[in-house]
Amino acid sequence: MRPYLLLMFAALITSCAKKSSIMYPETKKEVVVDSFFGTTVEDPYRWLEDDRSEETEDWVKRQNAVTFDYLAKIEYRADLKQSLTKLWNYEKRSTPFVEGDFTYFYKNDGLQNHYVLYRQKEDGAAEVFLDPNSFSEDGTTSLAGVRFTKDGSRLAYLISEGGSDWRKIIVMDAASKTIIEDTLTNVKFSSVSWRGNKGFYYSSYDKPEGSELSAKTDQHKLYYHKLGTAQADDKVVFGGISTQKHRYIGGYVSDDQRYLFISASNTTSGNKLFMLDLKNPKANIKPIVDHEDSDTYVLDTEGDKLFLVTNLNAPNKKVVVAKAKSPTPENWADLIPEKENVLSISSGSSYFFAEYMVDALSKVFQYTYDGTLVREIKLPAAGSASGFSGKEDQEILYYNFSNYHTPSSSFTLDPKTGKTKQYWRPDIAFNPDEFESKQIFYTSKDGTKVPMMITYKKGLELTAKNPTILYGYGGFNISLTPSFSITNAVWLMQGGIYAVPNLRGGGEYGKAWHDAGTQMEKQNVFDDFIAAAEYLIDEKYTSPEYLAIRGGSNGGLLVGACMTQRPELFKVALPAVGVLDMLRYHTFTAGAGWSYDYGTAEQSKEMFAYLKGYSPVHNVVTNTAYPATLITTGDHDDRVVPAHSFKFAAELQAKQAGANPVLIRIETDAGHGAGTPVDKTIEQYADIFAFTLYNMGYKVLPNKKVKG
Repeated sequence: MRPYLLLMFAALITSCAKKSSIMYPETKKEVVVDSFFGTTVEDPYRWLEDDRSEETEDWVKRQNAVTFDYLAKIEYRADLKQSLTKLWNYEKRSTPFVEGDFTYFYKNDGLQNHYVLYRQKEDGAAEVFLDPNSFSEDGTTSLAGVRFTKDGSRLAYLISEGGSDWRKIIVMDAASKTIIEDTLTNVKFSSVSWRGNKGFYYSSYDKPEGSELSAKTDQHKLYYHKLGTAQADDKVVFGGISTQKHRYIGGYVSDDQRYLFISASNTTSGNKLFMLDLKNPKANIKPIVDHEDSDTYVLDTEGDKLFLVTNLNAPNKKVVVAKAKSPTPENWADLIPEKENVLSISSGSSYFFAEYMVDALSKVFQYTYDGTLVREIKLPAAGSASGFSGKEDQEILYYNFSNYHTPSSSFTLDPKTGKTKQYWRPDIAFNPDEFESKQIFYTSKDGTKVPMMITYKKGLELTAKNPTILYGYGGFNISLTPSFSITNAVWLMQGGIYAVPNLRGGGEYGKAWHDAGTQMEKQNVFDDFIAAAEYLIDEKYTSPEYLAIRGGSNGGLLVGACMTQRPELFKVALPAVGVLDMLRYHTFTAGAGWSYDYGTAEQSKEMFAYLKGYSPVHNVVTNTAYPATLITTGDHDDRVVPAHSFKFAAELQAKQAGANPVLIRIETDAGHGAGTPVDKTIEQYADIFAFTLYNMGYKVLPNKKVKG
């Protein structure tokens, strides 16, 4: 019998005799019953879905009062906040990009709540161009995107208030840095693409009835805004009629301003693709791909040639070329054929740069526009590279590199010679040479080999007592590639281990890997995560008493499912902004678009039963000893509405056995995570790490070499 199975029985015996001393706020129950294919399901906490009610607001305040009272009693919580603040306080810069006569870059002096956008001319001094820290006094308004005209003379930038996915668009003259027209409002899930200097395309939904933070948004529309006109007069270019009804629509203009390309989809996987010849006033929108069985977009154009990236009949993606007059798939010709690794590609200096994931690590190759391989770009080490994009006439391109223990740095690339050199590196009080990352492959329940990167301080002893965070996602074709995190660096400096498995459902090995973790195969994702935990335990990196699991959004679902399926395996569970009610997720905002990954409870009797079988809210069992749990969410999260977390917390608090606490930390004026001010982020992670270590039994921080 494995050691952690013995611990499971010990935990069950202990739970019978020892209860938590925390007095949780009372959460009322109401009789609400749904019926699915003849099966009734109770939903006693449905009232918590009303995120704007006074009753829900009062519940939030009472829960936060209990949570922060608990956290305040952890003596080293302040030390963790100080460590995070100290390490965070270094200059950070983004990869530069060129617009007009200027090179732009984002910079944070250290503890600024938001990065500031700077610009400079060659050999000139950098100047502040746009400072999001001036948008609001409390830092809750953030910059959510910037898009320039082709000549760099104008820009449209988007802002988010309180972390919401709803945006506003502000138009500015770049030379004078003055706002030149009224702000556009009620914009959501939108990019901005300029057509010349006189207007741009953007996307949004009709403003919903009821709460705009939780009401369903189901029909996206592409608009054209002409400068100098009212937003109410903006023309709908695509969407808004029954034959064009899609949940997600986006439009982008080719760099030569010749074509408008429109992507339309109903889920987060697969899209239709259309085009419009902007030079022909009589032209109509015509299809390139008329189904949603692939992910396809136009990378660039050259005269009447279209260069497309697609996974149609190529699960790992490839680049094809077609004529604009006959752009449909039967007329495509392979330019960069599919390879055994997943492709991500960019263009700059009239070259293509193909980044391939090889077991989640980057390899980058340079190609000409006729598909000829020029060279492999030599990277600094094993890790993640991004960038390599720019204008077609740029002489120098920029890229970024990092891994789990190497802070993000910028490099230049001369595309003519292939030579790279370091452009900028941070001065940070963290020595990467003291840490290492090891990639291993473990075996999941069904025999599938899964890679995992384990990062720790060099000289780590395999005592089975190392505090460990196992982090995962496993969904939506999203790949977890190595990247540096200040918060994780502080965890490593405390002597902690940080482990990241590349679960099925992600995109690390292409569409087949993604599909193997969707709908009726979703349990594979949880099995992969559980097997990762078992590997860490079996190899004595850690043990159940020192193991925490963490994930956000779809990763919050991962944590919720695994802690309810294998509660004895983890000491601490940290689900963040999680999708936790799988029977109702699709009834909020744009959640129905996630159905490719999840399916829906109305889809079929089998799909309903499968979802109910793992839905965290519906699988909390009375008198079960669950891990110490700190649920985190934001009261303005309009992507994964906070009701998921509210209901899960209520279920756990009502049914928890044993002494492990179940708390929920609800950030006010915060959303799904993007745009969160630095000061709030530092406070949140100080609380998360303090809660985690305290419940692992530490009376002082582990780097003090004293254990409680």
